[in-house]
Amino acid sequence: MTTEEEILDLRRQLEQANEQYYVQDNPTMSDYDYDHMLRRLEELEQANPQWITPDSPTQRVGGKALESFQQVTHRVPLESLQDVFDYEELRQFDQRVRAVVSPVEYDVEPKVDGLSVALEYQDGQFVRGATRGDGQVGEDVTENLKTVRSIPLHIPDMPGTLIVRGEVYMPKTVFHHLNRQREERGEALFANPRNAAAGSLRQLDPKVAAKRRLDIAVFNVQWADNITFETHEESLNFLKEKGFKVIPHYTCSDVEQAIGQVEAIGEGREAFPFDIDGAVIKVNRLAQRDVLGSTAKFPRWAAAYKYPPEVKPSRVVDIVVQVGRTGVLTPKAVLEPVRLAGTTVTNATLHNQDFITEKDIRVGDTVLVRKAGEIIPEVLSVVMERRPPETVPYQLPEVCPVCGAPVQRDEDGAHIRCTGAECPAQLLRTLAHFASRDAMDIDGLGIAVVENLVAGGLVKTPGDLYFLQAEDVEGLERMGKKSAQNLVEAIDRSRSRDLGRLLFALGIRQVGQKAGKVLAAHFGTMEAIQQATEEELCAVNDIGAITAKNIVEWMSSPQGTHLISRLREAGVNMEAAQQGSDRRFAGMTFVLTGTLEGFTRDQAAAMIEDRGGKSASSVSKKTTYVVAGEAAGSKLRKAQELGVPVLTEAEFVAMLE
Repeated sequence: MTTEEEILDLRRQLEQANEQYYVQDNPTMSDYDYDHMLRRLEELEQANPQWITPDSPTQRVGGKALESFQQVTHRVPLESLQDVFDYEELRQFDQRVRAVVSPVEYDVEPKVDGLSVALEYQDGQFVRGATRGDGQVGEDVTENLKTVRSIPLHIPDMPGTLIVRGEVYMPKTVFHHLNRQREERGEALFANPRNAAAGSLRQLDPKVAAKRRLDIAVFNVQWADNITFETHEESLNFLKEKGFKVIPHYTCSDVEQAIGQVEAIGEGREAFPFDIDGAVIKVNRLAQRDVLGSTAKFPRWAAAYKYPPEVKPSRVVDIVVQVGRTGVLTPKAVLEPVRLAGTTVTNATLHNQDFITEKDIRVGDTVLVRKAGEIIPEVLSVVMERRPPETVPYQLPEVCPVCGAPVQRDEDGAHIRCTGAECPAQLLRTLAHFASRDAMDIDGLGIAVVENLVAGGLVKTPGDLYFLQAEDVEGLERMGKKSAQNLVEAIDRSRSRDLGRLLFALGIRQVGQKAGKVLAAHFGTMEAIQQATEEELCAVNDIGAITAKNIVEWMSSPQGTHLISRLREAGVNMEAAQQGSDRRFAGMTFVLTGTLEGFTRDQAAAMIEDRGGKSASSVSKKTTYVVAGEAAGSKLRKAQELGVPVLTEAEFVAMLE
């Protein structure tokens, strides 16, 4: 087999596996085999770039980051639908339709709660994808849509233009997994799958979108050259034959049958892989749609039925407090079981103390409960007339219910947080952060390995990492002798990291990478920082009063003191690196934009800081230089407007040398 033949064969197998997994829901290839095959294809294409094509599976992993999205004017407007809220309104819709055309068949579909997009193909090649926007003009998100593996990049035997409309969504399983990961990293959680999908699709870096594992349900042919359809059902069958993942749909002979199908979709909504916020009822015959036409806002041939949120009473049996991986105390109402949106609900989040106080929720109260966004149970209000006389107002505890450390309210929010440096509830997140690249940079210590170490009882604090032996680790799941030895060696190498990295790794609130470097440079040793007062800390550039208070409280706490002692015992470096004599960028501020060929932005920023300069994220009159790489955008324009000097990458390298 020639190299070209191998490339074509690999593409065929990978695309077939994509369709089986993402469209047919019938995987025929293991993840291991798929990844191995994709890596081989990438190697062959890199060695033979003349054979790379836009529809290769390698193009789904995300290309270069964009500075902004381009606008797209839709060839066919992406109309919105008129909402109806009860079955009587659906019958009135049917009467209006039958007053113009009759008899009428309806197609009924679940209304996916996602982000509407148009996919455009030219001669079978996917050339552009755009968001709905205002229906007339959207944003070009082609590169991000290429990462959605259920979207075919090429359609055989499809001459001319084809434009289809679909709803991009984040599967519920992916959503819950993503939120767990964000919680472990201490990031804000997505409120619902729709927000997560919208945020992912509008990432300027397609590589981020690729990691989010978005999906799509296609539900309409917007434009098709050289082909006509009599019914909507026929057009969907055509799309399915062409390899699209088509929305589930049901053809009904009259409005009463359509109403029955709307009820069935509502009752079975938990089974769908995506969230729904209603059901769509459409006239099936396309010629009848043409006769009915549209108003200035909506098509007259379709309506969107919105399911009313179920609200039911239940009694608060107890209020329990959970400590999240970021230390936030979250109160939860334990409820008498109540059936909502197809599932039995036994608890509901109470968010924080402010939420409880505002609604005056007490143990023993009867409350009204619903599922927010059809997913998360929430308490709407207290039924005051059913309140028992012995109830008392509820207050969150003053110490962590897990480790006993004092709790502290966020200065800029409603969260109450455990201050314990070694709190078991925060251990996974604490260890993952400690080992991360910008902290102690322990290669191979990802969240999966951290979970195994904790589950095996081998680590209860970051300090314990440095006392691990290879034989302790090699018995863990997916951890052989060689992997265990590599991990222990990586941990050992991290002992010599600079004090600034260690300060960031400790996870002290508001002490990020920059603050860690500044503190290390100013005080020189961990001991000096431990002994520093709030006033002395505030005297350091970029360290404010709140950050100083957090540092003093952390350093003087029993858990913080124990952790530092444990790390010192393990031989972890507690001193700042000697500052280099090269201070050529002292007093200068650089802004990096575009793609640099010789190094990443993080590497360039480190080079600037090593020479006494500062790397900033936005351009202002105080900016000394803007370093513009390939595809530089808005920051470059801002620099030109303000008259800030702009350096090419070559000029920047010359300054470094």
